[in-house]
Amino acid sequence: MSGLEFLLAGTLAAALPLLLAALGEMVVEKAGLLNLGLEGMMAIGAAIAFICVYHTGSHFVGFLGAAAVSTLTALLFAALVIGVQANQVASGLAIGVLGLGLSALFGKSYESLTIQGLPKLGLLGLSEIPLIGPTLLTQDIVVWVSIGMTFGLWWVLNRTKLGLVITAVGENPEAARAIGYPVSLIRLYAVAFGGAMCGIAGAYASTVYTPLWADGMIAGRGWIALALVVFGTWQTGRVAFGALLFGILSLGELTAQAMGIGLPSQVLSSLPYFVTILMLVVISRRKLRSA
Repeated sequence: MSGLEFLLAGTLAAALPLLLAALGEMVVEKAGLLNLGLEGMMAIGAAIAFICVYHTGSHFVGFLGAAAVSTLTALLFAALVIGVQANQVASGLAIGVLGLGLSALFGKSYESLTIQGLPKLGLLGLSEIPLIGPTLLTQDIVVWVSIGMTFGLWWVLNRTKLGLVITAVGENPEAARAIGYPVSLIRLYAVAFGGAMCGIAGAYASTVYTPLWADGMIAGRGWIALALVVFGTWQTGRVAFGALLFGILSLGELTAQAMGIGLPSQVLSSLPYFVTILMLVVISRRKLRSA
């Protein structure tokens, strides 16, 4: 496989954990909260999913278990922030550390074990198209479902009353409460949704994208997903584009090796994190200029 073919084949899969976690956090932030615990929720979801698939052989059970556990972790964050009015930043960081610790604890006995991934599915008859057909248009079922989910979320947030209510709760909670909307309950649902999406993102990373367990395998994806929400200015399409961009960057090291480019592997593997920092600096400068 050439470098271009490798890049086309792997971009969507590499971008998917970032996309799912970022979309979940986008809904949370639209509802007026900030959850910094994405890394931990993805990690605990990844560990639980791997354990479930290893023992049952069912990816459905793995994804369901990951979503459930990450949702419970997110609800703990909601209990702190919504229930007792704790500081959002401190609570999110605590949840992140908790998730990372639990994932290391649960996954310790499964270190370096592998499982069977998911088969690739061609998109209707388009998989026969030269170059892009057997690469870009041949992905596993989770990729296709997630793409459909992304369009569905865009429609809900931009074309339905529910999307308007979530935005209103985030932008002006007092006004939303005055006209009868249960602000705390809506925020609770948003946090639970964000937690479930992080769990699914972690499950995909550990059972499909890299079907093995290794401590620390999330490797900063939660923080990149958090930055993607800001990069995408809380718009579904822009967040999806950012996830694809970071998916490409994350494959930079392997693509360069396939193409025979002699750059240090450390430089290539650090590209996603460098671009994240650069992106946040650019966004901050724009805000200062417009202030």
